[in-house]
Amino acid sequence: MRVFVAVVWLVLLLGSARAAAEIPEYSRQAGVSGKITSVGSDTMANLMTFWSQEFKAMYPQVKFQIQASGSSTAPPALTEGTATIGPMSRELKPSEIREFVRKHGYPPTVMRVAMDAIAIFVERRNPLPGLTLEQVDDIFSQTRFCGGEEPITRWYQLGAGEALGNAPIRLFGRNSVSGTYGLFKVMALCDGDFRATVNEQPGSASVVLSIATSRHSMGYAAYGYKTAGVRALPIGQSADTLIPLTMKTVREEAYPFSRFLYLVINKKPDEPLPTLEREFLRYVLSRQGQQQVQRDGYFPVREDVLLRQRRLIEGDHF
Repeated sequence: MRVFVAVVWLVLLLGSARAAAEIPEYSRQAGVSGKITSVGSDTMANLMTFWSQEFKAMYPQVKFQIQASGSSTAPPALTEGTATIGPMSRELKPSEIREFVRKHGYPPTVMRVAMDAIAIFVERRNPLPGLTLEQVDDIFSQTRFCGGEEPITRWYQLGAGEALGNAPIRLFGRNSVSGTYGLFKVMALCDGDFRATVNEQPGSASVVLSIATSRHSMGYAAYGYKTAGVRALPIGQSADTLIPLTMKTVREEAYPFSRFLYLVINKKPDEPLPTLEREFLRYVLSRQGQQQVQRDGYFPVREDVLLRQRRLIEGDHF
């Protein structure tokens, strides 16, 4: 039996190593030029900048225009043809897909290009050990659809200690055009309504800065914007099952607010992508592209997911 178990482990390890080895380096191709217009996620603004800079270093004749106003701006820009690529930090809504299909006759193509998590941040010295999912809803939601009995508005209700005591919890979050806003509303508030006291910010960086400079603050934002001044709280079903936000828990989707980051494109069925778009996606899903994901504080896509998408790009039907 021990021999059998050892063999199974060896097979799994070899499979994992082979998957990592199969993620290819990107190599420069001939005939790549033109302009890519990116409209969408603020969460992915820095990541798009990193990708574009390295891609332009290989192809100086390629130009990028990046507009990061929020995920909700990506679908209409793709539908109307004013964007080449739509970065999004959430999945497309059925209504967004319907609008695209009404205009083009086929759905948009969605690529999973990175992993992230919506973190709940507190100031780095805050002693709070973590939050349950019910507490998150009680803190941020007006409607408490997740089952909480009463709102949580002051630190003593969380047992945060004498240092915070009866002080009110100052809340920060994203604005309504943000994919982070929409996804947190669904995942954390059971699609309920935000409390009116949540201070909406135009970007995750603004949320993190606000929390880092106020000991009584708490807020949600993309984990990739974490700084030394804040701490991401573990989250769980109960106080005994709090799950820290780590690369492992996010990539395994064990952390409750794990998510994929997407690039959405307009691709006609049974037709190859234009050379520029194809090569940019091949780069994003290469070893170099995923290294830039880590550089920006996010998490690379799991090897099995990444390799499936690379096969789509390189297959005749993509």
